[in-house]
Amino acid sequence: MQKYFPGNIFVMKRGIKVKYYYEVMIEDKKIITVFSEKKYDVQSNVIIKTSRGEEYGKILTISNSSDSDIYIIRKATSQDYNKYLQNLRLSSEALAFAKNEVNRLGLVMSFINADITFDKKHLLYQFVADERVDFRELAKSIASKFKMRIELRQIGARDKAKIIDGIGPCGRKLCCTTFLTKLDSISMNMAKTQGLALNPSKINGACGRLMCCLTYENNEYAACRKKLPQVGKIIETEFGTGKVVSEDILNLKYTVLVNDELKEIKVLEDED
Repeated sequence: MQKYFPGNIFVMKRGIKVKYYYEVMIEDKKIITVFSEKKYDVQSNVIIKTSRGEEYGKILTISNSSDSDIYIIRKATSQDYNKYLQNLRLSSEALAFAKNEVNRLGLVMSFINADITFDKKHLLYQFVADERVDFRELAKSIASKFKMRIELRQIGARDKAKIIDGIGPCGRKLCCTTFLTKLDSISMNMAKTQGLALNPSKINGACGRLMCCLTYENNEYAACRKKLPQVGKIIETEFGTGKVVSEDILNLKYTVLVNDELKEIKVLEDED
């Protein structure tokens, strides 16, 4: 029976065994958590084993997670790197071929990328389309050309932006391409909670969907908002009965109209 302890160490009956966890970027720019019983340096190129097969990747950082069944097979060699470059060229060829076949078959779809696993056993296409597409004939044509398992995956606008990359409204590289490993659900209520103008040009990201950064401080905004009275509510204050006309969420202040005068009130930090 195994007992788990902090620091990615687990104790077995016959001694202590260490597992090292890393965040690795693989060929399709996807960042995944992997483990190894051997220690590797950050920025090392490695060959890993995933459900798709063998993948070529680079270790970005040590992971805080300790939950992954994807493991590092070995450190990549110069020969592996040359094979990786060959796969990139073959992926470009596969993408061009698929686009030509789409035009020939008259399908309404747009390919984003093509990715071949390091062991050349699996070819993955990712595409966007407004409606469901019957691509059975297309898959047969691609399989007969490249002689490997073919997968065509329809993705959404957020996944498309993650693959293509770009610059966000803040002027920095997109969060989804730099450090986000999971795309959490985002709702319009988050923008309302943070008092943002509900203007698509202000709250939408490069993908055309709500910006991922709306989730970063949402809990703090929600906690602050609970301490403030709702705008439009009639309340009793030290200045008399008045109506709440505005609020400053982060500074825990609100303005009340009392006898045609505006009064600013500060909520104490320990006040519920």
